[in-house]
Amino acid sequence: MEFDFLSPLEDEILDFVKGLSSQHLGSKVVMHSSKEFPDLDKINIAIIGVLENRGGYNEVNDVDLIPIRKELYSLFPGNWHASIADLGNIESGNSVNDTYFALKKVTAELIKKKIIPIIIGGTQDLTYPLYRAYDELEQMVNLVSIDNKFDFGKEASELSATSYVTKMIVEEPNNLFNYSNIGFQTYYNSQEEIDLIEKLFFDAYRLGEISNNISISEPVFRDADIISLDLTSVKSCDSGNFITFTPNGFNGKEICSLSRYAGISDKVSLFGIFNHNSSKQEAVLIAQIVWYFIEGYHYRSNEYPFGSKESYLKYIVPLEDEQLVFYKSDKTERWWIEIPFISSVNNKLKRNTLLPCSYDDYLGATNQEIPERWWKAQRKNIL
Repeated sequence: MEFDFLSPLEDEILDFVKGLSSQHLGSKVVMHSSKEFPDLDKINIAIIGVLENRGGYNEVNDVDLIPIRKELYSLFPGNWHASIADLGNIESGNSVNDTYFALKKVTAELIKKKIIPIIIGGTQDLTYPLYRAYDELEQMVNLVSIDNKFDFGKEASELSATSYVTKMIVEEPNNLFNYSNIGFQTYYNSQEEIDLIEKLFFDAYRLGEISNNISISEPVFRDADIISLDLTSVKSCDSGNFITFTPNGFNGKEICSLSRYAGISDKVSLFGIFNHNSSKQEAVLIAQIVWYFIEGYHYRSNEYPFGSKESYLKYIVPLEDEQLVFYKSDKTERWWIEIPFISSVNNKLKRNTLLPCSYDDYLGATNQEIPERWWKAQRKNIL
């Protein structure tokens, strides 16, 4: 049984939660204890800790999630209806590959059950087994990484927190349709890596772009399956991480806004937080990031790809040798653009599909400007 890989929560956490009031979040979460495992048929969101950091560069030897859980369960929930469980931890295995195997199996089973896992690592190489969990679902996967680096590494290098994206690109089965980076900082990435992003028609947004207009990230999250958040993308004065010192990065408000966008996305089925240093200060921020993701989840509107596009307003914009088809939701006023199915090529997409976009993309099209993300999606579709 896949869930045998999960160890129950520490008595310190269970005793702490017992001491909270009935209004605190901890009193509303079903806990995995040595005596009881949550009934997953009644769960929408599952929190899992992964006590593994051998694939990273973090100087902290042990992953301690107790401070994070204490901070999270001390918060008060919003007007939430979803059932939340804390399934405990995946312990560090005899080898790092043992941990990867356990994480892949547990995650795949949860996703099959339509439960959204919130994974708290550990190092960011854990994103790779999370991606591999989708192999059993036989679907293309879109990954969004909130990170100041692209984490390509070298093709021949071992899987690590700085090379896991390369493994996704080169290793079979190749289910990665799109990789998007939110918040990269140019001086942390070689020009070769930046060029590779363009060559593969991936999306990347500099820290300054997002900080100046954070709403441009919303369509990117709306098209994502997996969100992988590297805590070093937050500047140290806001995260409290002075072990891996980061003078520039997202502030606390911005990273929580991004987390909320991720939660609101109808498509996101997995959220991971990695590369923290287990400090008391960072625990407070991580707790609030998780809180905002769950808050966003409660504002999901079940629009495309889960709703019917027939109920949306349709706009056709003629270009010189093309016509772009946009859809606007009456419900949320969000926008999508159609990527047509091309039957004459070996398509990764099996039918016409909709790509989330912004109102600005529509306005640009009316001025004969092709949206960049649409163009890239077209190119990936026929490669």
